[in-house]
Amino acid sequence: MRRLPLSLRLLARRGPEAPYEVRRETALTVPAADGSPLMTDHYAPVTSEPCPTVLVRAPYVRSGFPFNLFFGVRFAEQGFHVVMQSSRGTGGSGGRFHTWRNETADGRATVEWLRKQRWFTGDLFTVGASYMTYTQAALAVDAPPEWRGAVMQVGVTDPHKFFWPGGAFALERSIVGGLSLVQGEVTAWGMLRGALRMRRRMSRATLGLPLLDAYPSAIGGRRPALEEWLDHPEPEFWQDVDMTKVTAAMDVPTSLLTGWWDLAPSQVIEQYIAMRAAGRDVDLLIGPWTHTNYLERDWPEVFAQAMRRLRREPPAYQVRVHVGGVGEWRDLPAWPPPGARPLALPLDQLTAERGWSFRYDPADPTPSIGGPLQSPTQGQVDNAPLERRADVLLFTGKPLEEPLTVMGPVRAELDASTTAASGDLFVRLCDVDPAGRSINICDGLTRITAGARHVVDLGHTAHVFRPGHRVRVQVSGGAHPRYLRNYGTGEPPGWATELVPTETTVHPGSILELTMV
Repeated sequence: MRRLPLSLRLLARRGPEAPYEVRRETALTVPAADGSPLMTDHYAPVTSEPCPTVLVRAPYVRSGFPFNLFFGVRFAEQGFHVVMQSSRGTGGSGGRFHTWRNETADGRATVEWLRKQRWFTGDLFTVGASYMTYTQAALAVDAPPEWRGAVMQVGVTDPHKFFWPGGAFALERSIVGGLSLVQGEVTAWGMLRGALRMRRRMSRATLGLPLLDAYPSAIGGRRPALEEWLDHPEPEFWQDVDMTKVTAAMDVPTSLLTGWWDLAPSQVIEQYIAMRAAGRDVDLLIGPWTHTNYLERDWPEVFAQAMRRLRREPPAYQVRVHVGGVGEWRDLPAWPPPGARPLALPLDQLTAERGWSFRYDPADPTPSIGGPLQSPTQGQVDNAPLERRADVLLFTGKPLEEPLTVMGPVRAELDASTTAASGDLFVRLCDVDPAGRSINICDGLTRITAGARHVVDLGHTAHVFRPGHRVRVQVSGGAHPRYLRNYGTGEPPGWATELVPTETTVHPGSILELTMV
């Protein structure tokens, strides 16, 4: 094993106290279930003492910073062997990559390889973010007896809801995800160059028609996985890779983490609720984070949760959430908090600043600004550029006299109709301060085809609307390119070339339902 490269040693100095020096060996080959070589890096503490093992698996995990630092070095210097492995067909690993389908068998094969290593003590932990949580869920299909604990961060367990939330294709996250699905060795520099190219070409790639011919310019080529995601909106196609029931039944002590503007916080929260209902050992941390900034913004909080799980220490909390509006952390016995109750807020009782109808034009789609994105406007932002558009309805309450504390799920029930073959309803809850600045809290989208009462799931939140602030509800026809724009024709989205504007009307009787404490 060799010393860490100088760049990684310098980065490592800017962290918590490290009891151990770390060395590593890279590009080890571990046989997959079909015999394909899985490229694997091993970070080890310099000690003769027996140390537990942490397994991290994903398509992009060996590409370099930040994963080599935050998952490789940080846990190894605390006394853990860390094994970081590229999924089959990615990152230099052999075989053919298929999103989701090989992870159970290859995870099991990797554990079998670990059992033969002289440094493996029989104590196995798993850690990781995003797709790395899916590989942990896949391991739970046939959980190895050595598995002592899991740390699942900003996770995904239901791919269908991840790629088709509310019935619309999640375009931006699919293109960003497709960037890393490349056969051959993937370096940090290669990923950076790809990200810069994607940023320059994203608008042209997502507005070009047909989409299947336009998107490759953003990521340097076609991605069979992305095209498969786009081609299958039906839930039945995804049933075999849905890990929701598997994670609900996990009998492995688990720590869960998400952010309010993560890509799929509701999936993490639903996993927590299901595991807790089953009496499992589980804790939950929700911060003011997006999918990409949680490692840097509050690393001490994130790292402390993970280390408690890896050291098998009692949790410091059952649930810890960051509360917006007041900017403070709160520890709770459960989520949603005990005593939480629904509050129906009729849109009729708010001021309809632009009436009740809007025209959505897919040639000039309503943009995605703020929220669960992977672009510079991600997270919580001033919604002024969005709210100046004529295709965004605004329903605004009066200044509050008392604080309004919202903790739990939020949803809208809208009586709405559309003139085209297909339309979308995007609903966002905002906090408007006394100066008129409108900040997004949570949002969601659902696809509609006819006049009826439509439910839009806005996810969960923890937020205090302070006195003098106003509650605002936005309603529009999309959020592009976060969601693929609705063409208004009902055609299959990959090859559609016709664009039909949509007239959508929201009718009185529609409500926003908050969860109050």
